[in-house]
Amino acid sequence: MASQVVHGTLTATIFEAKHLSHGGLPSLLRKVGGEVKELLHRDGHIGLYATIDIGIARIARTRVLSNEPTNPIWNETFHILCAYTSPSLVISVKKGLEISAHVVGRAKIPISEILSGKVIEGWYDLYNEDFSEQLKKAQIHARLQFKQVSEDPYWGSGIRDRDFPGVQHVYFKQRKGCRVNLYQNSHLSEHYRPRIELGHGEERALYRPPRLWEEVYQYIDGAKQFIYIAGWSVNTKITLVRDKERMIPGAEGVTLGELLKKKADQGVRVLVLIWEDRTAVELLRNQGLMQTHCDETFEYFKGTNVYCFQCPRNAHRSLSAFQTVEIAAEFTHHQKTVCLDARIHGSENREVVSFVGGIDLCDGRYDNEIHPLFSTLDTVCRDDFHQNNYKDTDLRHGGPREPWHDAHSKIQGSAAYDVVTNFTQRWTKQADPTLLLNLEDLPGLLPPATHFEGPETWNVQIFRSIDDASVIGFPANPSEAPELGLITIKDQVIDKSIQCAYIEAIRRAKDFIYIQNQYFFGSCASWDRDQDCECLHLIPIEIALKVVSKIRARERFAVYVLTPMWPEGIPEGDTVQAILHWFRNTARMMYKMIGEALREEGLDQEYRPTDYLNFFCVGNREVKLPGEYEPPERPEEGTDYWNAQIHRRTMIYVHAKLMIVDDEYIIIGSANLNQRSMDGARDTEIAQGCYQPEHINQQGRQARGEIFGYRMSLWYEHFANKNGGLRREYLHPESVECVRMVRRISEKIWESFVREETVEDLPGHLLPFPMEVLEDGSLQEGEDIVFPDTKASVQGHKIDVLPPILTT
Repeated sequence: MASQVVHGTLTATIFEAKHLSHGGLPSLLRKVGGEVKELLHRDGHIGLYATIDIGIARIARTRVLSNEPTNPIWNETFHILCAYTSPSLVISVKKGLEISAHVVGRAKIPISEILSGKVIEGWYDLYNEDFSEQLKKAQIHARLQFKQVSEDPYWGSGIRDRDFPGVQHVYFKQRKGCRVNLYQNSHLSEHYRPRIELGHGEERALYRPPRLWEEVYQYIDGAKQFIYIAGWSVNTKITLVRDKERMIPGAEGVTLGELLKKKADQGVRVLVLIWEDRTAVELLRNQGLMQTHCDETFEYFKGTNVYCFQCPRNAHRSLSAFQTVEIAAEFTHHQKTVCLDARIHGSENREVVSFVGGIDLCDGRYDNEIHPLFSTLDTVCRDDFHQNNYKDTDLRHGGPREPWHDAHSKIQGSAAYDVVTNFTQRWTKQADPTLLLNLEDLPGLLPPATHFEGPETWNVQIFRSIDDASVIGFPANPSEAPELGLITIKDQVIDKSIQCAYIEAIRRAKDFIYIQNQYFFGSCASWDRDQDCECLHLIPIEIALKVVSKIRARERFAVYVLTPMWPEGIPEGDTVQAILHWFRNTARMMYKMIGEALREEGLDQEYRPTDYLNFFCVGNREVKLPGEYEPPERPEEGTDYWNAQIHRRTMIYVHAKLMIVDDEYIIIGSANLNQRSMDGARDTEIAQGCYQPEHINQQGRQARGEIFGYRMSLWYEHFANKNGGLRREYLHPESVECVRMVRRISEKIWESFVREETVEDLPGHLLPFPMEVLEDGSLQEGEDIVFPDTKASVQGHKIDVLPPILTT
């Protein structure tokens, strides 16, 4: 059978199996079963479950049935987003052992039958593991129906109309009549005023970028009833308001810890839920990936009116002892939310406001659009020096500090209550639920159904990556799970709606996609190597398939991806090099597909793969100013730190997690584009997807709402400010003229960045990721290059001593 592309949605039901004969347990295992169960499985059991695979990808798995050894009945349905290439689909029945699984039987269905689109239902004969022998009478009953992506009414058409229902089959429904603010960085300087016109004709208005930490301070200070904070890291020592040109009265020098204690002493219920770092992987800690201050924060609030709980990333009770240790040591609670009550302008009533995004309330996050390296070391960064990309850094040895680009959002309206629901479900699962307030009983607080009116309102939907080891509220009946988009892996229930939201937004995309993310790698089932690394999420392959479909339709499409120059950490270190290796595998796969499509369509003489897909990073470089902070010591000569200081340059760390589609829809939150964040059973995440119904793309009228303004403001920060301003080409990001102009500007900035002498401040921040893409879509694989001021390979390399689950 020939391999075929399966791109669309598969609805699959596993009903039951019959006449299974798997010989029972081996006698030795039966004899020691009780001891093994107690040792290896906290709530262990042995039972039967079924799986569905396309190629190497496991796409569905039923719950475990422990008391039906020959005729198990599951009756479980799955809605599965697919983007795989394989000759067949395989349904397996497995016996779950304590630390492994044994294949009882397998059925194989040709992909050609699946792709017909017809309902396929029947009893399928089961064979042994390698399909060399049919099992006597053993069968499995299943029903399958596949819908090609092109049959989706929203495929390539965007939001299309104001009645767009949002993402279906997910836990939180789309909420109408909300308000949203979008933030770039934790702060913006007083002088940041890009002229961006929103709307059309007489309805035009200027985009006014808000300032996150100023607003967080004001909302916390103004809360009267509750403040709920969930974070990967919460540092009580940071100050939120530091800009003397925009100083809020009473805010100067006030730390986050002091502010929260003050509010708690005033009678506000303050709950702080922070991830408890139980990692024993000192290698990562030494590279700066785990410095969360969780113990310090807990001790700071001990004995105060602030209730702080250190929340470990627990494993599901059904997992083995090894898996339990693995999850606790390797995965995190990564959500970053603040929920509180606030006075409604012009009213005595109050509303719920929630902040969701990528910015932790911790050290190293304060920055603005300038991203200074040296000039703020004795002012706003004096007590907040952060640099995790070189060894032995501190303020005493001088800059460059680590500049930080990030993104966040604020939600008002009924969707803000969904963020509170997420917090209360997590707090109830792992902390003391009696400390939670019943919001319905709070005086003057508007109910969840409240929504705003007017043309500037938003439709908002909350998405998560989380499992029932970290949250309550999932249905006990497996038959109810599919409608909520929940999947069952053995007995573990998982919400991976963030990945679903990204995939559906990519499928809807009509003209362009703009991504900023700390990591970008995945879809390993389509790589040409390392396919066994289990980094299976579909976002990169979905993007590549979207571009290929546009090439075949002779339509323009562009993808811009902004990532860090390298992941935070010592660039030569094993962890960083492994992640760079995964990234390169992903880029190689995507460019290869695009190059092949251009050749097949006869467009390879007119266009290059980089006319459709580009990867960028950002950096900064500063000339020395009179009166600048002079460190009393210097880094060791010849080190990366010394080189960066001498050349007065470093990368800007991109920590944002957002995707803008066609200037009308945005996903923004805490989730990275890697398996950890997209899996649902690894790091816990939260994000929102939103749009303004009055500012969507329609016939003859482009989206010119807040999302458009936000994208243009990001571009202004990264490169447009010092390179001719916001040109008319940027109004059409999908055009080849825009793509090539942005690329040329980034290459010009790169020349200034890598020049030996520092003769001027860098004329912008946008840089092409240092990876050469050839005309046929292949990557230049010759002599490896290194990042400026380092000895670190840009290509990265696979690290055998680190399991892929840790770095993917």
